[in-house]
Amino acid sequence: MAKEPLPQRATSKKVGNLAGLWPFIRPYRVMVVMAAVALVTTSTVSLVLPLAVRRVVDSFGVGDFRLLDKYFGAAILLALLLALGTGVRYYFVTRLGERVVTDIRAALFNRVMGLSPAFFEKIMTGEVLSRITTDTTLILSVIGSSISVALRNMLTVLGGMVLMGLTSAKLTGLVLLIVPAVVIPIVTLGRRLRTLSRDNQDLIAQSSGKASEALSAVQTVQAFTHEGLTRAEFGAVNEKSFDSARARIKTRAIMTMIVIFLVFAGVVGVLWIGARDVRDGTMTGGQLVQFVIYAVLVSGAVGSLSEIWGELQRAAGATERLVEMINADDPLPEAAHPIALPAPVRGEVTLDNVHFQYPARPDRSALDGVSLTVKAGETVALVGPSGAGKTTVLQLLMRFYDPQEGALRFDGIDLRDMTRQEFRAHMALVPQDPVIFAGSALENIRFGRPDATEAEVIEAARAAAADAFITALPQGYATYLGERGVMLSGGQKQRIAIARAILRDARVLLLDEATSALDAESERLVQAAVERLAEGRTMIVVAHRLATVKRADRIVVFENGRIAAIGTHDALVAEGGLYARLARLQFTDGAV
Repeated sequence: MAKEPLPQRATSKKVGNLAGLWPFIRPYRVMVVMAAVALVTTSTVSLVLPLAVRRVVDSFGVGDFRLLDKYFGAAILLALLLALGTGVRYYFVTRLGERVVTDIRAALFNRVMGLSPAFFEKIMTGEVLSRITTDTTLILSVIGSSISVALRNMLTVLGGMVLMGLTSAKLTGLVLLIVPAVVIPIVTLGRRLRTLSRDNQDLIAQSSGKASEALSAVQTVQAFTHEGLTRAEFGAVNEKSFDSARARIKTRAIMTMIVIFLVFAGVVGVLWIGARDVRDGTMTGGQLVQFVIYAVLVSGAVGSLSEIWGELQRAAGATERLVEMINADDPLPEAAHPIALPAPVRGEVTLDNVHFQYPARPDRSALDGVSLTVKAGETVALVGPSGAGKTTVLQLLMRFYDPQEGALRFDGIDLRDMTRQEFRAHMALVPQDPVIFAGSALENIRFGRPDATEAEVIEAARAAAADAFITALPQGYATYLGERGVMLSGGQKQRIAIARAILRDARVLLLDEATSALDAESERLVQAAVERLAEGRTMIVVAHRLATVKRADRIVVFENGRIAAIGTHDALVAEGGLYARLARLQFTDGAV
């Protein structure tokens, strides 16, 4: 299902968006200063070189070769300073760019990892990855190159214009007449370039999202022979991205051509007038050569600025997108003054008149006025038809979402008054679709408690009836399970997830169809392990297979987002109603 793009703030009309990078650059002010000193040094040296050239040219007719040697020696010394300054500038600027981009990626990833699942209902993970990779790569090219080159060219333009004026005010005045003709296309086309750059980055993110979604579900795509349509959908977005890039490239190429032609045409015209002045004796040949070098330096710097402007436009759009996500509001903000759970943690869970609609389906109630208290150490099973609200209860207890009305409490404290880490540390979840990470079996189980020893991991695996199949793998517990556990069956994945929850040793266990993919023998073993684990702990079990919940202290029957009945298995069967009908269908195949 297509997701909405990330809500966007009004986009700025200026390259000033790059100011959003300053908080990441500020900690490395020393590197900035060193790079700036090197930049000023190289710019100054490059502006002094034409003076040495003028001296050399004017000394040709003097006949004093010692003076000529001094001028050439000075030119070599200046070249050495220029080389050293350029090397130092490159080192600090490039290092600064890599450091800042590394920090931005970390800040963005850290922010995204802390956002609630409600945030990801409106943005594809592929788009998030695009911002972490593609956008930060643009930032790297700007900080590590474009900005320093732009500043160097600006210094060259300013210093060159001043020295041109000191060399020949007349010719400099003629050059200044060209400036408006150069600035107008830069400003006019630059605005369009900024818009095209932003659109191009958005389309790249969309194509990345499409690819990520298709690859993560490649077996389903292939099973339904959906390859052709999936390729066509990706191709359409990819082509849109190319069309946007082509428009951006075309605009930038036109801008570059116009600027370069106007600059060099103006320089040629000014030099024609300067040549006539040399012929008339109002200028020396050295002065004209000096002016020509400055004019070439300035015109080259202006032409380079026009190209760099396009890069800065793209980087400004990328910066805006990155800052936008880093500053994105979490739909479930943490408490300003969080309350700590009282010790010892008991594990009592309460739902108090909870009303909830998923953000993507605001017109349909997933839970409608649900009130339920699960006492510490009690095992409660949630049953009912699909879509009745059972899994929603677990998602609200983990505070993946907040109810629109009512409250959920852990040991009497509203979940919204605690940090998410505070109460989640005492919960263990086995989801309906178990997640297996691209690592070894040992690492996947240890995910439940990272400080667990290998012996504790193996013990948890045995309790979840997973030890037998794990030891049969090629490298046993060190076997790489592949992305999303592609090497495992559905039942094996669930046993890994159950072992992970067992290892966590939490006060509250949340099992969402935890044994749905197990065969009868494995289910019996796991059920026995879970029952042993549940002793002294609070356990909430969501199940369609009623055989797994018959021994629960209480069974809560959900229907259409409401609690239809509560009781033991025998009492609910005797009572009749929805539970009795479900039990009859499962245990007697519908026979009366």
